[in-house]
Parts: sequence; structure tokens; C-alpha cells
Amino acid sequence: MNLELTDKVIIVTGGAKGIGEGIVKVLAAEGAIPVIVGRVEADNLKTVHAVEAAGGRAFQVVAELTDPAASEHAIKAVVARFGRIDGLVNNAGVNDGVGLESGDYEGFMASLHKNVVHYYLMAHHALPELKKSKGAILNITSKTADTGQGHTSGYAASNGGRNALTREWAVELLKYGIRVNAIVVAECWTPLYANWIKTLPDPDGKLREIEAKIPLGNRMTTAEEIANTTAFLLSPCSSHTTGQLIYVDGGYVHLDRALANAE
Repeated sequence: MNLELTDKVIIVTGGAKGIGEGIVKVLAAEGAIPVIVGRVEADNLKTVHAVEAAGGRAFQVVAELTDPAASEHAIKAVVARFGRIDGLVNNAGVNDGVGLESGDYEGFMASLHKNVVHYYLMAHHALPELKKSKGAILNITSKTADTGQGHTSGYAASNGGRNALTREWAVELLKYGIRVNAIVVAECWTPLYANWIKTLPDPDGKLREIEAKIPLGNRMTTAEEIANTTAFLLSPCSSHTTGQLIYVDGGYVHLDRALANAE
């Protein structure tokens, strides 16, 4: 299937690593020009060079998105370079363990800035260009808004906000032909996830325990699987899909986990 993404300029926040990196590489392979927005230039450039080595195109903008002013600066940099924006992938964020019992107000507010405030600001500042291109917005969110996790009130609240904003923006932007969808991620294998597993007393045992609860194939989702769905939802091939929360999770959230080990 031709996703009709050739030459489309698509911003990917947090596009240098993990799920974001997977999205950048898939978009580039489809002929798009992904623009990485991330805080560390060396990381951004490493992914840009990898894309170029594979025959694709990519660009990068250095931005610390916890700073509210950074989103506007990033959007201006992209417009100055390309003169257009065809899509926005809000992906950057971190599961930071800001819980309820600690009463960490400052940490809670910081978590909102790390995980949802810049989603709003990036979309707001990109909107004039998205109106011109009738582009699309794709928000990456997490299962924590549905399932809870414990000791992560800031991250869970942020993901609930991401999901709600997806539906809200889909309604508000109907008149412009701008589609807005979200991909909800559960257990996805990334370098960050691998590093977390290694901190546990029995990393291999914990990984087997987690995989056993994923109904489809008893395995982790890959970043490429998230990226493939992202590319489709950004493309004209999904032209009548908006306001949807798409779970790319092997059935983790909605299927009975007892099915995972059923014969």
C-alpha cells in the first residue's frame, strides 16, 4: 500500500530514541521527512544520520519541551526550514513515578509539563500550518490511563489528558479537515524499558512474567509495530478515521489475560 507520505513534513517529538526513533525511521522509509524535536542534539543527529544512511531524509530541532517557550521555537524552526507542516506526532514523555502518598505537588506539576503540556503547546503552535495542509495529529499515550499502575499519578493523569485531548481536538478541528488520533501503548520493548528491567532482582524472570500476560504471542510490542500504525494514521489512507484511541498492545488492555496461556 502506498501511504502517500512522500515529501510530507512530519514532526516527531522525542524522535531520537525508543518509540519515537521507530516512528522516524518508518516515516522516512515511506518517503516522508520526519523532523525530530528532542533535547539532546547528539541523540537527534545520530538518528538523522541513521535515516540518511538508509537513503531517507530527516531533520532535527533541539528543544527542551518542559520549557513552555520551546514548543513555539521548535515549530518556527521547522516552518523556517520547510515552509510547511503536514503532521505532528506528540510522543515525548517519561514515566516518572510521581505518586499520591508522597504528596509531591512540585513533582506532579513537573510531570504534567514533561508529559502533556507540550502536547497542547506543540499542537497549538503547529495548527496554522496544519490548517493549510489539512494535516494530521497523532498522540502517543499509555495504558496507565486505563489500567493504573501505582505510584505514578503524574504520568497516569498526563495520559488521561492525552486521551481526552485527542477526542477534544478531533471535534474542534473537524471544520479544518484535520484528523486527530492516538495510539495507546502498553508493554513495548525499547532501550528505556530494557534498562528498567535490568534494575530488577530477576530481570529475565520479570520479563517472562510480563510477556506471559500479553495475549497475542506472549511477547512485547515492538517500536516498529507502533510506528507502522502511526504512519497509517498520519496518511490519507486513514482519511475517515479521527478521534480514535488505537490500542497497539497485543490485546494487553482489553483481552482477558487468562487467554494468554490458554490452549
